[in-house]
Amino acid sequence: MLREIVLDTETTGTDAKGGDRLIEIGCVELINHVQTGKVFHQLVNPQRAVSEGAFAVHGISDAMLADKPLFSDIVDAFVAFCGDARLVIHNAPFDVGFLNMEFGRLGPAAPPRIVLEDVVDTLLLARRRHPGAANNLDALCNRYGIDTTRRVKHGALLDAQILAEVYVELLGGKQTSLGLSIAEPSEDAAVRAVADSAPAGPRPLRNRLSEDERARHAAFVESLGTNAVWRDFLGGSETA
Repeated sequence: MLREIVLDTETTGTDAKGGDRLIEIGCVELINHVQTGKVFHQLVNPQRAVSEGAFAVHGISDAMLADKPLFSDIVDAFVAFCGDARLVIHNAPFDVGFLNMEFGRLGPAAPPRIVLEDVVDTLLLARRRHPGAANNLDALCNRYGIDTTRRVKHGALLDAQILAEVYVELLGGKQTSLGLSIAEPSEDAAVRAVADSAPAGPRPLRNRLSEDERARHAAFVESLGTNAVWRDFLGGSETA
């Protein structure tokens, strides 16, 4: 069984390091890429004012947050809901930056920081699927025919629910059943998503070369002459 948490946040502004705070968390549980109906949603008192720019985006006012719990009051419930599931986030550095900032304010009792490389960033995944195109959430919804008429303003839970639909489309199409028959394809798709959303760079070989392949490669390099760059790698070890 593959369990993932699609997550979105809203904040007082865009600068976590400059003092902006998290004000809303929305999470949607996926099992084998199907929404189960289990969600986590919480407004948070940031103990500072919401900027005008942020209010224009999400419509969450200072008055709406005045009686809400502090992040320290809800963090245990949030962490428990996520468990050890993989997080799926659009433009992950933004949300992860705010969550880790809030964790950092909790002192020694804080949960472990979220490792960005462990998160599926659907923005990076979309850019690889649709290079050169607009890949914000609205553009992806238009591309995949996902209804956004309910999305008058940004909201963490609604955006997470919509992103869950977009994520499945980015993986190749909608799943409509929680049946075990889709478990294996779903796991493979998730592995591909993590690979596709990771920064480009050298990747380990999945299989070691056979002796015949090694010999043919050496012969090819020999044919390139004494200055061939490949000669620098002939003696190196392989990674399984």
